[in-house]
Amino acid sequence: MAKFNGHKNWNHWNVSLWLNNDEDLYRLMLRSIACGTDRDHASGRLQESLSRKGMTHTPDGAPYSKSAIRSAMVGL
Repeated sequence: MAKFNGHKNWNHWNVSLWLNNDEDLYRLMLRSIACGTDRDHASGRLQESLSRKGMTHTPDGAPYSKSAIRSAMVGL
C-alpha cells in the first residue's frame, strides 16, 4: 500500500488532519492523552468520546479508527 502525504494511507492522513487542525478536536485529543496512560488507551478513549458525540467519521468520510487516532497522536 502506498503512503499518502507521509501517512500510512488516506484514512490516517485525514483523521490526523482533522484531529490536529480543529481546535475542539485537538483539545479533546490532548485531554485523552493527559489521562496518563499509553497511546493505545488514549486513542481508544478518544474514539469512545467521539462516538458518544455521534462522530464516527471525519467530515470528509474517514472513519475515526483507533489506529488512525493513535497515528495522529504521534509526537504529542
